[in-house]
Amino acid sequence: TYDYEVLRQRIRELAFLNKGLRISLTDLRDGQNREHDYMYEGGIKEYVAYINKNKTPIHDEIIYVEDMQNDIKIEVSMQYNDGYQENIYSFCNNINTHEGGTHEEGFRLALTRVINNYARKGNFLKEKDDALSGEDCREGLTAIISVKHPDPQYEGQTKTKLGNSEVTGVVQSMVNESLSTFLEENPNVAKSILEKCISASRAREAARKARELVRKKNS
Repeated sequence: TYDYEVLRQRIRELAFLNKGLRISLTDLRDGQNREHDYMYEGGIKEYVAYINKNKTPIHDEIIYVEDMQNDIKIEVSMQYNDGYQENIYSFCNNINTHEGGTHEEGFRLALTRVINNYARKGNFLKEKDDALSGEDCREGLTAIISVKHPDPQYEGQTKTKLGNSEVTGVVQSMVNESLSTFLEENPNVAKSILEKCISASRAREAARKARELVRKKNS
């Protein structure tokens, strides 16, 4: 017995992950006559917009980069909102890699590095300031990472963690280059993102000091 709602969500996800592909779903069981038709020219860019639709983005433009290296196609799309949650979803060959893996690792490493480099260069962080942590750089971030790999290797029993070691470097170098260029070319967006990350860092530091104070009082 097929669950129409489960199929509909999966088909919508597949349409987001394969831009320009139209997928239609029709249910004629028991006179239901339900149908849905999905096609997204913007692909994962529209996916990010969909996830953020009830949130307040801190910059209008959704950042999107794609590249092809060693027969591996990589697409990354991201946008920050004013919330505190990070929503990072990764896929390999249209499979949702719930546990992340090497593609997500490459993205996280590059994001932290690019934001810290820009913060130092733009004087958002002074020499004596600590670097922003990965957590600071991802607060309020919605991102989709999608790779298409000719020979994917998955880890774990559930096969939802990508294990190909070469993917880390490929994703990392692409995001490093493309995101650095984007921030340089869009200083207003860069400023909004940096302010968000620095505010997350200050809040984290304040919480740490408050915890230490409580421990001292109790000891």
